[in-house]
Amino acid sequence: MTASQGQVVFYSLSRKFVQEKKAPPKAQEVIYYSLAIGHHLGVIDCLEAKLNCPLAGFHAWIAQLPAGSTARRKLEGVDRFGEICIDNSHTHLLATALSRAAPRMNAEQQSWSQKLIALLQSIENEPAIYLMVRRHDD
Repeated sequence: MTASQGQVVFYSLSRKFVQEKKAPPKAQEVIYYSLAIGHHLGVIDCLEAKLNCPLAGFHAWIAQLPAGSTARRKLEGVDRFGEICIDNSHTHLLATALSRAAPRMNAEQQSWSQKLIALLQSIENEPAIYLMVRRHDD
């Protein structure tokens, strides 16, 4: 497989649904707790593709982040593991690193960074949201 084949897709949680009766509005904390541990309770996550990058482009993009940095290592996990999860514990770290690296990026990479930063902001606004990043080999 060459680096030019395949793609990396950033999926965002678009909705969750519970295979049970709806909880009353006053039980929102219970709902959020249930969503956090949901896979054990029959909660199903619905993911929607939000950002697609060719694999070679993804590699060149994350190469703009400082070598050995936590942000770069996090994104390099896509190659190591085939997928990574980005949640509210990663948002500030990644957004800051992408913003600082922007001057070294080409226009396409800057566009990807802006889209990813917007997705990270959506996680900040609603901590139940997360991103799943997957490598798809063609």
